[in-house]
Amino acid sequence: MSMSPGEGASARGLWWWEQRRSALLDGFLAALAALECALGGYSFFGDRLHLGAAAVVPATVIGALGGASLLVRRRWPAVPVLVSMVLVPGLFGIILLVVSLYTLAATWTWPSRRGRVLVLSSVVFVETLGMVLFSLLTIEPKPGEPLPATWVFVLIAVLVSVGLTVPPVVTGLYIGARRRLVESLKDRAHGLEAELDLLAEQARERARRARLEERTRIAREMHDVVAHRVSLMVVHAGALERIVAKDPEKAAQSAKLMADTGRQALNELREILGVLRMNEGPAVEAPSVLAELPRLVDQSKAAGMTVTLTVSGSRRPYNGEAEQTAYRVVQEGLTNAHKHAGGARVSVLLAYLPNGVRVAVLNDCPGGGEQVKLPSGGNGLVGMRERVLALGGSFLAGPEQDGGYRVEALLPSRLAVSTDRLV
Repeated sequence: MSMSPGEGASARGLWWWEQRRSALLDGFLAALAALECALGGYSFFGDRLHLGAAAVVPATVIGALGGASLLVRRRWPAVPVLVSMVLVPGLFGIILLVVSLYTLAATWTWPSRRGRVLVLSSVVFVETLGMVLFSLLTIEPKPGEPLPATWVFVLIAVLVSVGLTVPPVVTGLYIGARRRLVESLKDRAHGLEAELDLLAEQARERARRARLEERTRIAREMHDVVAHRVSLMVVHAGALERIVAKDPEKAAQSAKLMADTGRQALNELREILGVLRMNEGPAVEAPSVLAELPRLVDQSKAAGMTVTLTVSGSRRPYNGEAEQTAYRVVQEGLTNAHKHAGGARVSVLLAYLPNGVRVAVLNDCPGGGEQVKLPSGGNGLVGMRERVLALGGSFLAGPEQDGGYRVEALLPSRLAVSTDRLV
C-alpha cells in the first residue's frame, strides 16, 4: 500500500528518508537555509535594530536552527512553515519559506487536508504582504527625492508576496498530485497483475479438472467395453474348455462367438481412441445406440445366459450421450449378472415414459433362493451412477427382496431429441 512521504514515516522511527539521496538533498537545503537565516538574524538584529552582541548571537543561533528545520520537512511538513512564519517579520528565511510551502502542498494528502494547506498558505501570504508593505512604507526618502505613490508600494508588496507563496504552493500541489497518480497507477498495475495471476491459476485449475474429467470418462468407457466383452469371452472360454472333447461342433460355435466378441471389443476400443485423435468439427447426428440393445442381449444369450428383453412405450430418440449412458447401464448390469449370478434368469427392460426413458436389468437369485454372492456394485456401478446423475437422472442398484439384484436408471425427457431436428 502506497503512502505519501509525509505520512506513515513514523513506522521507521527517526530516520524517515526512504532513499539516501533524499537525506542528502534535505541536508543540503537545511544547511543553505540555516546559513541564510543566521545571516538574516544577524543583519536584522545587528544592522537594522542596532542591538548588542547579547541579542545578535542568540538571534543568529535561532535563525540557524530555524533554517535547519527543513530536515524534518518530510516527517512534519507543517513545522518548517510555522518556523518561517516566525521569521517573516524579520524579512529573512526566503529559502525556508519557499521550500516549506512547496513541501506542505506536495506531501499533505489532497483534498482531504486542503484546509490546512490553504489556511497556512494564506496566513503566510498575508503576513508576507503586510511585512513587505510595512517595510516599503517605512523607507526614509533621501532629501530632494519624492516617494512613489502608495499604490506602487502596494503593487510591489503584492507581487513579492505572490512570488514567494503562490509558485511553491502550486508547484507542490502539481508534484504531489502527479506523485499520487503514479502511485495509484502502480497500485492498479499490481492489482491487475495479481488478478491476472489469479485468472491464470483458475484457468490452469479448470484445465486440470477438465483433463481429470476426460480421463475419468475415458476410463469408464474403457471399463464398460472391456469388462462386458471380456466377461463374455471368459464365459465362452469356460464353455469351450468343457465341451471341446464332447461336442466339437458346439465348441467351434463357442470359439466363433469368442472371436466375434473380441472383434467387437477391439472395434469399440478403436472408436474410443479415434475420438481422442479426432479434430473438432461440425456435429454429426449419431445413430441410435439403444437400437443395439437386442444385439447386446443376443450376445448374452449366446454365452448361455437366460435373458429376455422387453421394450414398452412409444420410441423417442434421445441425444447421443443419454442413449450411450442408457446402453452402458444395461451393459454393466449384464456384465455383473455374468460374473456374479451365473445361471440366473435375467430380464432387460427398456421403457419410453412420458417423463423420460427407463432401463433396468433384473436377475433372479440362482439356486432356488439359496444365498449366493450378489453383484458387488463396484467401480462400474459407481461410474454408471455418476454418469446418470450428471445428466439429471436417477440411478438405483441393489438387492431385491427375493434375493435377486436390480440395476435401474431413469433419464429425464428433456434429453430427448426434438422431432424437428430429425426432419
